[in-house]
Amino acid sequence: MTNTTTPLRIAVARGDGIGPEIMDATLQILEAAGANLDVEHVRLGKDVYESGVASGIDPSAWDVLRDRGVLLKAPITTPRGGGYKSLNVTLRKSLGLFANVRPAVSYHPFVATRHPDMNVLVVRENEEDLYAGIEHRQTDEVVQCLKLITRPGSEKIIRYAFEEARAQGRSKVTALVKDNIMKMTDGLFARVFEEVAEAYPDIEHEQMIVDIGAARLADTPEAFDLVVMPNLYGDILSDVTAQLTGSVGLAPSSNVGETVALFEAIHGSAPDIAGRGIANPSGLLLASVMMLQHLGAGDAAERVHNAWLTTIEDGVHTGDVYREGVSKEQVNTMGFTEAIIERLGEEPRHLAPARYANRPVAQVPRATPRPPQVKTLLGVDVFADWREHDRNPDRLAEALQAQAAPLELQVITNRGVKVWPEGLPETFTTDHWRCRFMASDAGTVSNRAVVDLLGRLVDAGIDVIKTENLYAFDGEQGFSQAQGQ
Repeated sequence: MTNTTTPLRIAVARGDGIGPEIMDATLQILEAAGANLDVEHVRLGKDVYESGVASGIDPSAWDVLRDRGVLLKAPITTPRGGGYKSLNVTLRKSLGLFANVRPAVSYHPFVATRHPDMNVLVVRENEEDLYAGIEHRQTDEVVQCLKLITRPGSEKIIRYAFEEARAQGRSKVTALVKDNIMKMTDGLFARVFEEVAEAYPDIEHEQMIVDIGAARLADTPEAFDLVVMPNLYGDILSDVTAQLTGSVGLAPSSNVGETVALFEAIHGSAPDIAGRGIANPSGLLLASVMMLQHLGAGDAAERVHNAWLTTIEDGVHTGDVYREGVSKEQVNTMGFTEAIIERLGEEPRHLAPARYANRPVAQVPRATPRPPQVKTLLGVDVFADWREHDRNPDRLAEALQAQAAPLELQVITNRGVKVWPEGLPETFTTDHWRCRFMASDAGTVSNRAVVDLLGRLVDAGIDVIKTENLYAFDGEQGFSQAQGQ
C-alpha cells in the first residue's frame, strides 16, 4: 500500500498510563494503512502537571496545536489533590472546540450488548451550559452554579449536528432539552433547534424532554439516529450510549472547533494496567479513523476501520472484550495490532463495512450575526442573606418595603418558590432570598434608581449578596416568574 501523497500534519500527545502503548499501536496501524502522517509530539498530562504547570499542557504546545490544527491525544492522568485544572476543559475552551462528537455503535454478536441494532451519533455542545464553571457560595446554606446557554453557541452546535447528519447520510436529528422547566435557557436551545432545522428539509427532526428521551435512549436506542444536546445532558448520555454498545473501551470521540480539532478515546489512562501490554487500543484507533475523515483521507480511514471490524468479526479480541464461545483468540495489545495490520485491505462479512472514501467532511459553521435588540430595564432581583425572626418573610418584606420607593417590592421567593405575599407556611426556606423590585407604575427603571435602592438596603442592614437586572428585549420579558406567582 503506497502512502497518500500529501502529508497529514498532526500533533500527537502520547498521554499517561496506557496512553503510550495504545498510541504506539494506533500509529503503527495508520502507517501500515498508508496514512502519510507528519507527526509533531506535544507534552500533555501528568509530567507537565507535576512540573508546576497547573493546566497540564506544556506552554510550547499551544503554537504546535495552532499550526497543525489537529491533535490525536491519548488519555492522560490528572494528579490527585487540588490545584490541577481539567486538561480536557482547558483544551476545549481555549481552542474553541465547541462540538463533541461520539459515535455509539453495537458490534453484535461479537461484542456483548442488549442492543444489537444500535448506531447513534451523539453531538454535544462543549463549552457552555453549567460547565461554564461559574459557581459561588453565597450564604451559610446556599451555593449556586450559573447555567449559561447562548444563542451563538446553540446555533453552532445544532447547525453542526445537521451538517454531520447530512455528511453521514443520517436521516433524523433529535434534540433533548428540559425546556418545560428551564424555559429560558433550554427554551433558547429548543427555539434555535427549530429555526436551524428549517434549513435542512431533507432531514427529519424532533425534540424530546431529556428525561423521557434518556429513558427511551436506554431502552430503544435503535429508534435514534443523531442526538444533539446541551453540555451537561450530552456529557452524561454520551457515556450512557457508549455503555449500551457493550464497551466504553471501544468508544472514540472528536472535539471540533473552527480551526482546531482533537481526537481521543473516551476512556481513562488506566494506570493499573499500564506497562503490561494488555490494553485495548480500539477507542484511540477509532478516534484516529474520525481524524482521517476530518483530514479528508477517507480511503485510509476506510481501510483502517474495515480491518478493525474484520479483526473483531474474526474473534481476535483483547481481554476486555473476550468471551468464551464467541471469541476465538485472546491477544495482547501487540497481538491485536498485528491482527489488524494483517487484515488491511479486507472487509467484514457480517458487520456493515465502513464507507468513507466519498463521504464529505461536515462543514464547521459559524453563528449567524443578529442585530441587537432594544433592551429596557424593568426592575431588579435583589438576593439577600437573611435569617432573622425565624425566617418570617413578612418581616423581611416589611424591612424591604421601607426602602423600596420609588420602586415597589413585588415578590419574595426562596429557592425559586414564592413565599411573599401570600406564601404557604409549609414551604421550606433557607437563608437565601430573592426579592423582586419593579417600577410602581409598571414602567421602566433607571440604572441610577437600582443603585440608589441598593444603597438604601445596605444602609438598612440588608446583606445584599447578588443582583440581577430585569430586562425586556424588543418588548419581550427576559426573566422568569417565581413559582406560584
